[in-house]
Amino acid sequence: MAPRRAYWKGSLKLSLVTCPVALYPASTSVEKTRFHMINTETGNRLKQQMIDEETGEVVEKDQKGRGYEVRKGKYVEIEKEELEAVQIESTHTIDIDSFVPADEIDKRYLNHPYYIVPEGKAAIDAFAVIRDAMKDKGRVALARIVLTNREHVLAIEPLGKGLLATTLRYPYELRDADEYFDDIKSPKISKDMVELAGHILDTKAAHFDPSKFKDDYETALKALVKRKAAGKSIKLPEPEEKSDNVVDLMEALRQSLGSKKGGKPAARRASSRGGGRAGKKAHRSAARARKAS
Repeated sequence: MAPRRAYWKGSLKLSLVTCPVALYPASTSVEKTRFHMINTETGNRLKQQMIDEETGEVVEKDQKGRGYEVRKGKYVEIEKEELEAVQIESTHTIDIDSFVPADEIDKRYLNHPYYIVPEGKAAIDAFAVIRDAMKDKGRVALARIVLTNREHVLAIEPLGKGLLATTLRYPYELRDADEYFDDIKSPKISKDMVELAGHILDTKAAHFDPSKFKDDYETALKALVKRKAAGKSIKLPEPEEKSDNVVDLMEALRQSLGSKKGGKPAARRASSRGGGRAGKKAHRSAARARKAS
């Protein structure tokens, strides 16, 4: 049963086909542990105030405004009415512009997910036609929607009996990956190393199952709050010492594979000899591990 209050209601439009729909947020943070700022002497909750950074005086509500910094310390004030003049009026319509292959959508653009459901019995047929047509073609719809006075691009795809809509970021919201990756060196890695790493990957092969995701920090937070509320003492862990050891990458790969397959003796024999023979030994060990798996 969907929540009674929808985040947005309107119509999904495909050419001349219009279908009344409702949007519901697909994610929630309700279960996350949250803290409030309190006065440690009285236990009372604190209230934030706006302070003028130059005078240090408290600014009253009727004195608050919006300003854009045009240069350091210089702001141009934007009136509420001026903002309203440039806001996009919601048409309460999701306009589908095009359909694209799902694998062409760069995952960095994905933002917030929403569920789209038909609104009312009369909408079910049109909704099913649009949904099933996308399933048959294996395409994702790109559409436009106005939320909180801003226009967003949506990627819409079939999900079970409904549709999943994900808002997409605009290009200006993404940082250029080259600025971060250009300085990464390209060392010469031996084929043996890559093959060993590949076998380790094979031993950890699995299917995507989010039910196995465990938020250990959230669990620890809940336990901490429960103990404190019960008046129990909290034992602080000793800080861990960081190791400065230089890791032999090849040896680490061999040991990792051996620990998974029980092949440590073979890995040790391969690592005890140098030169090309060690490489051949590692290659044969990798072949035996592949057969065993």
